[in-house]
Amino acid sequence: MARVLVTEEIAPSGLEELRAAGHEVDVRLGLSPEELREALAGAHALIIRSATQVDAAALEAGRDLVVVGRAGIGLDNVDVARATELGVMVVNAPQSNIVSAAEHAFALLLAQARNIPQAHAALKAGKWERSKWEGVEVYGKTLGIVGLGKIGALVAQRALAFGMRLIAFDPYISEERARHMGVDLVDLDRLLAQSDFITVHLPKTKETLNLIDAAALAKTKVGVRIVNAARGGIVNEDDLAAAIRSGHVHGAALDVFAKEPTTESPLFELASVVAVPHLGASTTEAQDKAGVTIAEQVQLALAGDFVPFAVNVAAGEVSNVVRPFMGLAELLGRFIGGLLDGRPADLEVIYQGELAGAGTKILTLSALKGLLSATGHDGVSFVNAPQMAKDHSITWGEVSTVESPEYVNLITVRSGDHAVSGTLMTIGTRLETRLVAVDGHAVEIPPASAMLVVRNDDRPGMIGRVGLALGEAQVSISSMAVGPDPARRTALMVLSTDSPTPSAVIERLRETEGIQDIHSISLR
Repeated sequence: MARVLVTEEIAPSGLEELRAAGHEVDVRLGLSPEELREALAGAHALIIRSATQVDAAALEAGRDLVVVGRAGIGLDNVDVARATELGVMVVNAPQSNIVSAAEHAFALLLAQARNIPQAHAALKAGKWERSKWEGVEVYGKTLGIVGLGKIGALVAQRALAFGMRLIAFDPYISEERARHMGVDLVDLDRLLAQSDFITVHLPKTKETLNLIDAAALAKTKVGVRIVNAARGGIVNEDDLAAAIRSGHVHGAALDVFAKEPTTESPLFELASVVAVPHLGASTTEAQDKAGVTIAEQVQLALAGDFVPFAVNVAAGEVSNVVRPFMGLAELLGRFIGGLLDGRPADLEVIYQGELAGAGTKILTLSALKGLLSATGHDGVSFVNAPQMAKDHSITWGEVSTVESPEYVNLITVRSGDHAVSGTLMTIGTRLETRLVAVDGHAVEIPPASAMLVVRNDDRPGMIGRVGLALGEAQVSISSMAVGPDPARRTALMVLSTDSPTPSAVIERLRETEGIQDIHSISLR
């Protein structure tokens, strides 16, 4: 059972899922930084939203932390770099609120265009001011979308339905993909110059902080209107207020602010500004999805499994073609670690068959994790394996080739002077793991928690000598494969045993005439 610390409100369905899995859910809301550090002692997981600041000090206080889960998208309140150094996985729920956020951004755009909040407030105050709150149509206007990711794309869909012309700035989106959305890709300067409305959908980073500042606003056309429902600080609030006062910008709609929570901003004094307190994800549906998603991600992390929405795992997206091979890749890494007798070396992973070109970064990472785990490195995870390898001057890489003459898919892991290959085979209705080659010798054997690899002279009696030694030690052989190499006049035995072979037996076999090398391998 793990202790999960929750410092902000998430949907009850997510909390119940964690409790149902047997975890202790410790809900403590409104903690100060000092209280957070104290509460993190003994916690294995931390679940937050946007208010909790998870800085280096907090992460260092959480000595048992495995994962930090953000029930939402943005992670500017988490020191992801320090978490990675400490081996703490950081996960979020990137798809939980995308519909809510897109609808909210477009609602802000419409509210600003037609002055709906201002007219509402005036009427409630007893004023009938039809002419004062005259607005503009969005039909036929140019909408500039800064960031055409998941939310930006959904905003584009909604804007098309309103008859708007769409342009976007996003250096990571191909022109073909944008064209399929009905969007013309342009550079930022052109977007600023042509847009009647500009909506921002970017993460907050060093590169995007103050992206829309006085210099950028000066490049916009007179009468432009700005919408920011992404992250505070991307649009400089002081510069935007000055541009509105000058008459160059005709209005703005904001959901986010550089400092939150806040009740003070130069923008709040301006009649043409619509402002709300970070409501982009504040729908029943988004909160429920975020709570359930983050609970699922945290459970996977606590179990040591791969987490699809881990932001600090260098694996990219994992396809359904690749995912079934993750266990095999890690097993091959562990196996070769055993052949190296605890001395890790540079790693190369070779993919043959349909896997080639299928996005195999996670498989290479799995093999690296297995290698490091098998060579005496404690606490290896998908998060810290690359840094741990770098700290020990271990390089790793991968090679792909479509050709695989004997198998539909084949993974080969090389390290030092050793190599081991494996595949997944369909046996009846089951998909089973098989080791098919070790150090150039063809073998076919299912892996087991305890295995023995013996290289010997290819002559009669060698199998008997090994079998006799194991029998005398009360070690049963579950399965065995033998791969001869006529050219070198050697053979390789790969054995699965019901228990690890005692070191004394291994040393005695190592000294036996005709045995060239022997390795005990644990795949637990």
